[in-house]
Amino acid sequence: MIEVIRCGQFTTIQDLGRHGLRHLGVSQSGALDPVALQQANLLLGNEPDAAVLEISVGPLVLHFEHDCAVAMSGSSFAASHSTAAAATESRLLPGHVSIIRSGETLTLSKPMVPGARCYLAFAGGIDVPIVMGSRSTDLNAGFGGLQGRALLTGDRLPIGPSSQVQAHSGKGIRPLAPSHILRALPGPDYESFTTDSQILFWSQPWRISHHSNRMGLRLNGTALQLEECLDLPSAGVLPGDVQVPPDGLPIVLANDAQTIGGYPRIASVIRADLWQLAHVPPCTSVYFVPVSLEEASAARARQEHYLRRLREYTHERFACTSI
Repeated sequence: MIEVIRCGQFTTIQDLGRHGLRHLGVSQSGALDPVALQQANLLLGNEPDAAVLEISVGPLVLHFEHDCAVAMSGSSFAASHSTAAAATESRLLPGHVSIIRSGETLTLSKPMVPGARCYLAFAGGIDVPIVMGSRSTDLNAGFGGLQGRALLTGDRLPIGPSSQVQAHSGKGIRPLAPSHILRALPGPDYESFTTDSQILFWSQPWRISHHSNRMGLRLNGTALQLEECLDLPSAGVLPGDVQVPPDGLPIVLANDAQTIGGYPRIASVIRADLWQLAHVPPCTSVYFVPVSLEEASAARARQEHYLRRLREYTHERFACTSI
């Protein structure tokens, strides 16, 4: 068990999410940055979709009741571990494996980039119940993870069995760096917007609003306008869809978004770029760049190739050893 000594807001248990259930009204949930989640898990010899902690606000202080290997990926946090009697602390480096001994405390104090997210994986994964095929927390519906909510001080995290873990090594994985450029396909309602608004959507910087969360990123900028009022029936929506509500300011849907919606969709962020939604905090800006379906498919293929190479790299570079 790992005890939560102190916890900031919005730390949740996530894996790769729930898929194939949107027709039942079940949102995807899961890590906003699935690449970082898989990086951390593969470093530890876990299955790529093992449950981890998604952290966006510090501090997070954890007390370990048994030896455990951990790995941090995504955006960097100032992190260290020590015992109560220790005069010095050991740093936790992103993209590397660290061994936390029984009785030690791990502290993640603050993100290097405020508002961005990091992922903390444990050898064996977080062993909470599987609900509808996933351990991910669905905050809106209140299920999955730990009682369907964010972590609280005093919580205890069960960790799955792991007889062997990857040895601590100077070798590691460099977390991906977000570009804040989101490649996108024109949406089903793209032609319903004025020509000026179409140009504006692709050309202006869109500033991330403070009213953004795991459901979606609200954007501030010059409002977009339709050619005429639309009376659209509700239709299925997906993470990455860019909806435009009546105020003309787009919303990029994220993992916890609803499964249907009636706002016009001007674009859809390609799947290969969705991981960046985890790392564009409020007051930063993003640009949308149009791509073709062929370019979107090629970008996804390159990402899948990277993840395959990553699995090969971790298998070759990190020899298994008992703690």
